[in-house]
Amino acid sequence: MSSQDMSEELLPGTTPEGGQVATVVEDPLGDPGLPPHEHRPTDVDPRAERRAERQISLLFVLSMLATIAFIAVYVGVPKDRIEYVFPLGDVGLQNLLLGVTLGLALFFIGAGAVHWARTLMADEELVDERHPAAADEETRAATIAAFQVGAKESGMGRRGLLRNTLIGAVALVPLSGVVLLRDLGPLPERKLRSTVWEPGKLIISENTNEPIRPEDIIRGSLVFGKPEGIDGTEEHPNHERLNELAKASILLVRLSPEEIKSRQELEWSHEGIVAFSKICTHVGCPVGLYEQQTHHLLCPCHQSTFDLSDDGRVIFGPASRSLPQLRIQVNSEGYLEAAQDFAEPVGPSFWERG
Repeated sequence: MSSQDMSEELLPGTTPEGGQVATVVEDPLGDPGLPPHEHRPTDVDPRAERRAERQISLLFVLSMLATIAFIAVYVGVPKDRIEYVFPLGDVGLQNLLLGVTLGLALFFIGAGAVHWARTLMADEELVDERHPAAADEETRAATIAAFQVGAKESGMGRRGLLRNTLIGAVALVPLSGVVLLRDLGPLPERKLRSTVWEPGKLIISENTNEPIRPEDIIRGSLVFGKPEGIDGTEEHPNHERLNELAKASILLVRLSPEEIKSRQELEWSHEGIVAFSKICTHVGCPVGLYEQQTHHLLCPCHQSTFDLSDDGRVIFGPASRSLPQLRIQVNSEGYLEAAQDFAEPVGPSFWERG
């Protein structure tokens, strides 16, 4: 006998004479039962039912409009625009509007789903006894039947307006996430394929910030160079300056012409002075450990080793590509300058360079 089968039970007690009597104890956990079911207006009034259906559809349509507004804000509002908004103060307008529109899109879907469940779906309470975790065939059949009954009671099949607006709202919301993929970073376009080097651009020493003459580079030394005109002016803001320097930094060494093994490397040099990219082709570390006897250049990060007398060829380590060479020449004033940009992209072999 369980507590559901009785509201009170008999427990033994004692009398002053030492005998036993039955003591009546009320069950504190008696079954309170369920309150009588009350019909909602939408259960008995067709006009209330249609009104609720229109309200729910309106919420789903508002969600779709909020999603479209989210995309419009992302495309149309500059990301660096700052506006004063009381009481928040100065805030990024795009971030604020993106949060508001996406929040509204999700809110209207939730509000519509809750309104649908509370006004149009069945609201009678059902009691289901606990059963083993592994369902038998009868239970599975009952589950399928209950699902079918729920689908029928929800009106998904016959309420075309609700179904279509819900599908539209749920289908549009993921577009917000797709649009946000754009913020993973700037589109590479062809920026990784070229640098600021161009014919006639002077080579500036990183140490002295002065143009370099051929006689400034002695055999066995290593000189780091950069293109002229890369500074912090309005034409080249600081972040752009750093990006361009990262791609255009070079190193120059002087070799004996007879030590240069590659014909192209010899043609692109000047009196044995060769210029190569300073950026390792493995993961982009700056290389700078030069061994003058072997003309080998070592990357300190992962020990990739390049032969500067043979087109910057990889002779050891994980790098899979030679260091790009910069073709150089001397101008009429006797300073070293670029004859052209690098013939191939500098740095690691990212797929965008394909």
